[in-house]
Amino acid sequence: MIIGIEKQESNSITSQKELLNQFIEEHDDLVVYDTYVDDGFTGTDFNRPAFQRLLEDMKNGYINCVIVKDLSRLGRNYIEVGNYIEQIFPIFNVRFIAINDNVDSYKNPASSNTILIPFKNLINDEYCRDTSIKIRSALNGRKKKGEFVGAFPAYGYIKDKENPHKLIVDKESAEIVKKIFEWKVNEGIGNLKICHRLNSMGILNPTGYKIKVLNQKYHNSSDYTWGVSTIRNILKNDIYIGNVTQGKRRVKSYKLHKLDKVPKEEWITVENMHEPIIEKELFEKAQNLMKKDTRVRKNGSLSMWAGILKCADCKRAMHKKYSKNKSGKIYEYYICGTYRKKSHELCTKHTIKQSDLENAVLEVIKYHISKFVDIEKILNELEVNEKKPLNNSNIEKQNNIQIEKIRLLKKGLYEDLKDGIITKEEYLEYKEDYEKQIEHLEQAIINLKRRSEEEKNKENENVKWIEEFRKQKNIMSLDRTIIDELIEYIEVHENNKITIKFKFKNCVLL
Repeated sequence: MIIGIEKQESNSITSQKELLNQFIEEHDDLVVYDTYVDDGFTGTDFNRPAFQRLLEDMKNGYINCVIVKDLSRLGRNYIEVGNYIEQIFPIFNVRFIAINDNVDSYKNPASSNTILIPFKNLINDEYCRDTSIKIRSALNGRKKKGEFVGAFPAYGYIKDKENPHKLIVDKESAEIVKKIFEWKVNEGIGNLKICHRLNSMGILNPTGYKIKVLNQKYHNSSDYTWGVSTIRNILKNDIYIGNVTQGKRRVKSYKLHKLDKVPKEEWITVENMHEPIIEKELFEKAQNLMKKDTRVRKNGSLSMWAGILKCADCKRAMHKKYSKNKSGKIYEYYICGTYRKKSHELCTKHTIKQSDLENAVLEVIKYHISKFVDIEKILNELEVNEKKPLNNSNIEKQNNIQIEKIRLLKKGLYEDLKDGIITKEEYLEYKEDYEKQIEHLEQAIINLKRRSEEEKNKENENVKWIEEFRKQKNIMSLDRTIIDELIEYIEVHENNKITIKFKFKNCVLL
């Protein structure tokens, strides 16, 4: 009976087999029933497939002896190894032999009960713990450098043959990734319809592509059709803008191999590590859509106001309803979700017709555009201002010069004390005063830098805001793309009053 621990067979397993076969040839009382090999599995886990098969054969009475090279080959969890040697094997009358550790529970029963056995198992366990810490530390080091350490890259990428820690674009699957983002953002298609479209086109999902096209040994479902969760995961993955984000999950310990989710703030992200498939602007638009309540119409496209409208009082999403007027014509309107779903006591209707809403929003956008008749002139002025050197930089330079002067004065204090020019009390007083001056100037520099950054960000936002409105100079009607470009959300008040929160500026329409 042979068991090896550790999917082409490793050199370690081969050498173990040779040792065990030689041992059996030297003992006429031993006959091989089967060889149980868990190559590539950790010894701290006893749910290894071959080991579980061994237990079944043992319970069925097919084997009455287990032979290993040494105790570490049985396992490296000292509690579990001790349990098998002292409890489970004896219960099933199974002889246990560890060749290099001189353990034979039949010929020398004392050898399996000696105090050395727990110590050896504890050392094997500690070896695994130490190895686990070193491996985890090495992997974290690679992650922080932005090196890819996973087994399989995300759909759209493959590993560079010359450097397996670097990703390169897989052109065929990358085109599908681009389509998914474009359909979502530019055409306003929901995730379910994207699935239907890909499946009707006969496109393999990421699992199928890895197995059938890339010939990767990827073990997963045999269902190669697209699902909503797959689309959602692709749209959320920042790998497509060149980032490498890792450490989203980790095992509990070197003994418990259950994966736990890691808080997002602890993920390791390194930007610009490989060629992006998606532009950052398109990716950010997709993220904004994902954050919103984006219900889709029956045709699979997004409603123009999905995730945009909310009640001004309870902040709950507005619900779409249909009604008939006196002439029998059906019209669309929106009503507060709290009023409709929960209680008329908690909020009021806040109703608004879809046509009134659309007309009001269109007029507000036109009004803002009219304020920027000479947009090109404004943009040019902003660019000129951006190129002008900030006065803050001159102040910062002067502060640094002053700091150096004070440091020289502070440095000379000790010489004055030593030469008896000043007393010890005066030395401490001057020293404290100089340190306070330096601290004050350094804080002033920090504040200047922060204000400069705020001013720069404000200018960038102003430029972006004007450019977004410039795109809509000749706007005649609204669509989902325009709404997403310009508007963060719209609050609906009573009496057909709305508040529009633009992505760059606020506006209230009565």
